[in-house]
Parts: sequence; structure tokens; C-alpha cells
Amino acid sequence: MELTGEIAAIRDGQGDPARLVGEFRRAALLVPLADGPDGGLMSAVSGGIRWIYAFTDEEALARFAEARRESDREWEFLSILGARLVDAVVPMAQGPAGVAVNVADVDGSMFFPPVAGIVPDANAVDLVSGEAV
Repeated sequence: MELTGEIAAIRDGQGDPARLVGEFRRAALLVPLADGPDGGLMSAVSGGIRWIYAFTDEEALARFAEARRESDREWEFLSILGARLVDAVVPMAQGPAGVAVNVADVDGSMFFPPVAGIVPDANAVDLVSGEAV
């Protein structure tokens, strides 16, 4: 099953969290590039966590652009595997970071928080010195 199917299964209470994370890691995600002088990947901070926006396809990214009332501009994005996003990009963030997938889809979004099993242990907020909090 692909990532959107696993997200739907989890949201319906029928999914397997380990399978969801596996599909997330294997999925090629579209991550919009941020405008402005700092550039980088588009993200937002909420609750002390930086959430990197990622989308499963161009249609999901288009719904995000529409929700922001920015569908009239061209959106540049990077295509990256979920595994690379959490294993290489999250550790470069200053502070805790996770991934928000398809955030404009009310029934199809999913957050992958900075916890053990999703991000590297060194970046997991639920571990202190490699031990569960």
C-alpha cells in the first residue's frame, strides 16, 4: 500500500503504525522551497517544533497553495524520500523538527513528529541521552 493508503488506514483506526512509518520512509515526497532571504524548505513552527511541509503529489501541493490563496504563483519544490528528509534534513534543523504531510487535506494529512522510531534518536524529543523519557 502507498503512503496515502496507509494514512487513510491509520485515520480509520485500522492501520499499522510501523507500516505507516515504513511507507513514509519509502515515499518520494514533494517539499516546497521557502521564499525569502533564508530560502531552504518551507516549514512552520508550532508548539516549539519546526514542521517541514511535504506532499505526496502535485495535486496535494496544489491544494496547499489554494488554501494559502497562493495558487496563482509558481511553486518550486524538491522531491526527496521521506527517509532522507528525517535522517538527513531533520538533524540539520535548529531544534526539534518533524514532517507534516498533506497538511491541506482535512481527511488525508498526517504528522510525523520528532520522536524515536521516526527521526534519528539524537533528534527525538522523547529520548534523553538515548533513553526514553
